Amino acid sequence: MTNNNYQKILDDVLEQIKVKPDLPKLLLHCCCAPCSSYVFEYLVPYFNITALFYNPNIYTKEEHEFRLNEIKRLILEMNLSDKIKLLVEPYYPQDFNKIAIGLDKCPEGSYRCWRCYYIRLLKTAIIAKRLKFDYFTTTLTISPYKNAVKINEIGRNLSLKYNVNYLFSDFKKKNGYKRSIELSKKYSLYRQNYCGCEFSKESINHG
Repeated sequence: MTNNNYQKILDDVLEQIKVKPDLPKLLLHCCCAPCSSYVFEYLVPYFNITALFYNPNIYTKEEHEFRLNEIKRLILEMNLSDKIKLLVEPYYPQDFNKIAIGLDKCPEGSYRCWRCYYIRLLKTAIIAKRLKFDYFTTTLTISPYKNAVKINEIGRNLSLKYNVNYLFSDFKKKNGYKRSIELSKKYSLYRQNYCGCEFSKESINHG
């Protein structure tokens, strides 16, 4: 499966959903408000969405709380409170710290980041299975700095393991990333200058 297939796969799923009488339930892992803005706008017509905020990679706790509050504000200001529920997992940075042991020298976007994708999608898949969601996915593929191929590969493998449909995506396509920037300006969203973890912050400071 190549990167070019993901938008086509998503288009096909959305076409199928259009003819169904009831909207399927989607558990959508959200990394931050800017990335979520376009994905909310795009997917709300097709799904009953629960936004999952589980990001143990975020450094510090204050930053974690700030990004969470921006998600809450975005849902309110986009008038989506009746369409999107918010599910917040407790902040356990040790979840990220465990998978990052020995990987402090990894460059951004490499193996450490892949493991970070994995733990967040793993949590999403487990919750989706437990709460009987029809689909799960993540906003992460909207970022041009994230590896959409790796994210979708992880999602596919977890889908097979937990028997829950994974919604393939490359949300940056169809000008999705551009639209997220426009929406971020419209709602005056905080656009962080580092992905989340301490290592990504240090890479910005020493870049």
